[in-house]
Amino acid sequence: MDFEGLRAEWDGEGYAFETPERTHEGLSQAGLHEAAANADPYVTNWFFWEVDVGHEGRHRRAFLRKLEAADERPVSERYDDLREGMVTEWGQLRITATLDDAGDRRYEVRHEDDASADAAALETHEDPLDARDIATYDEKGRYRPLKTAPTLVDGWVFPALDGRELVETVDTFYPATIANWNLEREGELDVSHWEETMERQSGIYSVIQTWNRGKGTDHVEWVAESCCDDSQCLKRREWQYDEETELDAPGGDGAFPCREPCSLVVAAARKWTRLEGEESRTYEFELTPSEKEQVEDIIDAVADGRIDDVREADIYEGANRYRTRFLRAKRFDEEGNLSGTPTEGAEAEAEAEANGDGES
Repeated sequence: MDFEGLRAEWDGEGYAFETPERTHEGLSQAGLHEAAANADPYVTNWFFWEVDVGHEGRHRRAFLRKLEAADERPVSERYDDLREGMVTEWGQLRITATLDDAGDRRYEVRHEDDASADAAALETHEDPLDARDIATYDEKGRYRPLKTAPTLVDGWVFPALDGRELVETVDTFYPATIANWNLEREGELDVSHWEETMERQSGIYSVIQTWNRGKGTDHVEWVAESCCDDSQCLKRREWQYDEETELDAPGGDGAFPCREPCSLVVAAARKWTRLEGEESRTYEFELTPSEKEQVEDIIDAVADGRIDDVREADIYEGANRYRTRFLRAKRFDEEGNLSGTPTEGAEAEAEAEANGDGES
């Protein structure tokens, strides 16, 4: 046995037992047991990692070791910190690893916004699959199609999970993030870039392939900037246009990597492919300079998700509800056209979309 400062062996005549604090040689079996009993935490640490956790499921083992910096710090330091609780942030999850009297680890999971909340004030869960229900809707009750969007609701806690339960809970909140994190750490992450992923699309999504022909990478830059920013997704984008062509759009700072364009990106790209197929037209609008700036403020507020932060009393904010309603009352005609200017060809395009035309 030789593990993290604990060494024990039989030399043919007696047992040798060693830790960083003490060394024993020529021990009988009874003496070995006594030495082991006095060598806690090295013995309980060995039992937890080599017997309880084991080596099956390398991603689970690597993640649990990350939670207590087991590959960087000695056992004695880790045990001191584990008794106080070692905290790791994983997306919007706050994971606290602690140590019980037998040397077993227990893990608490809660939302990062509930870091200072009394656990008794939070909704308690024990079944890892409860995470599925928690992650389904945002705080407004809207369905969350992207599980790594920063819209996870708070107000809950999983107070005492073992290692297997913890990994199942995290994987339910953020599917495949543990495996992909460890594969990247080991240099084995299989990245599928934009062009490769789009070549696999079929049916109604095959139209996206036409976007790549002779268009350069601008359209992919726009997609990445729109969908893959930290404000929209907690993953860190590792895919590029192709193996030789990197994108300028920031990939984000998330703890876990994104290895390919997700289904939401693919669905958005299908819609934008059709929209980008439209011919540009020139429209003339009458707006005051302040109204032009207000339109820009509204677009920025919607794009950045700041609409709810603009209070009704903030009349000086361009995206203020009442100020926006005033702009609509002043500049929209009865048909809803800005500055009374109709959208040329809009009815025909709407009919074509309803009939499924122009999507292939």
